[in-house]
Amino acid sequence: MFLIEKIKKSLFPFYSSPATKKILNILNLENKKQAMFVGGCVRKYILNQKIDDIDIATSLTPNEIIKKFENTDVKIKKTGIEHGTLTLILENQKVEITTLRQDISTDGRHADIEFTDNWKKDSERRDFTINAIYLNSRGKIFDPQFGLEDLKNNKVKFIGEPKKRIQEDYLRILRFLRFSIQYKSFAIDDETQKAIKLNMDGIAKLSKERIYNELEKIINLDNFQDIFKNNFLLNIFKLIFPEFLYLDRIKILKKLKNSKDIEFNKDIVLAIMLLDFSNNHAYFFHKYNISNELKNKLSLFSILLKEIKSNKEFFHKDLKKNIFFHGKKEIEEIFIINNVINNKSLTSKFHEMIKKINETIIPKFPITGNDLIKEGLKRGKKIGEILETIEKKWIENDFKISKKDIKILLNKYLI
Repeated sequence: MFLIEKIKKSLFPFYSSPATKKILNILNLENKKQAMFVGGCVRKYILNQKIDDIDIATSLTPNEIIKKFENTDVKIKKTGIEHGTLTLILENQKVEITTLRQDISTDGRHADIEFTDNWKKDSERRDFTINAIYLNSRGKIFDPQFGLEDLKNNKVKFIGEPKKRIQEDYLRILRFLRFSIQYKSFAIDDETQKAIKLNMDGIAKLSKERIYNELEKIINLDNFQDIFKNNFLLNIFKLIFPEFLYLDRIKILKKLKNSKDIEFNKDIVLAIMLLDFSNNHAYFFHKYNISNELKNKLSLFSILLKEIKSNKEFFHKDLKKNIFFHGKKEIEEIFIINNVINNKSLTSKFHEMIKKINETIIPKFPITGNDLIKEGLKRGKKIGEILETIEKKWIENDFKISKKDIKILLNKYLI
């Protein structure tokens, strides 16, 4: 598989796709050195990984960029124009483009910047050497901070003094944590460790939204469980996120992630680290401004865990009923969460149950309001009440109901 991806990358590099190529050609119309790729897309290109987001750095100012695309079919969104960032959209391709800049002053949360046309100065204000590798439209690399060597050696290293980089933006502590896990960069030098420890208080200055956004990226890593391979990273994570009382539970994730029949997401990982039979997750809700969708999901998981504990038939006799009320995906997820929380071994029975959940078919409720009207009932609230009564009987009878039973129930309202 790796060989196939390598061949595809060689023959069809991401920067040669029609939409991306058109955007670069417009940007570099007068000067071939006005725009280059940078950041994650360059790292992933070098490592033969799938590229999802494309970032471009340019010596053009935001106003110059807007002018260049005035009479084209490229749409422009002013997503962060005050910081020199625009989003370009062509067909289905989104590209984030940022003007080269240098920091004038910082307070650990925000930076006052000025635009520049100096690529080296732009590289000097970036966080890590591996994030300061530029790639031009012909695939040539510009590497002013020697990040290519660090990337190939799985080394996450601050540009310049770690202390200075961190104090410019305290979120870089979390970003260092994320990239170190992602690239298995566990040989952390003393200067970096000291700088992080001395600046941990700066995390409190960050908005909860920025912290949570970085948290999601960390727990979405395929190898998040590798955090246990480095005590320094592990302790930093625990200090920043003390609400995760059950972090040790994620050690089992490696086995689960190797299972082809299981699909993981952040909701499962958060539930595994947070949930017990108390309201421990309520503090997490209070601390971060998370979506109502996630709040509802974790609250549902908490309720279902208690039901599972008190009902031995939850995944057996009552399985179909629970899928009907809560959804197939949710029941599969709570089955995984329950197994991890109770440290159950992943035997063949585990996979049999996953298969059983996925193959369970819930029939559609066979009665509608129009059916009742045809039987002589008048339109109104009573229709809804009768439908609920019939549906309850249908569910209790394993999602079956005879015409005779329906008639008996209707007669109570028709008399």
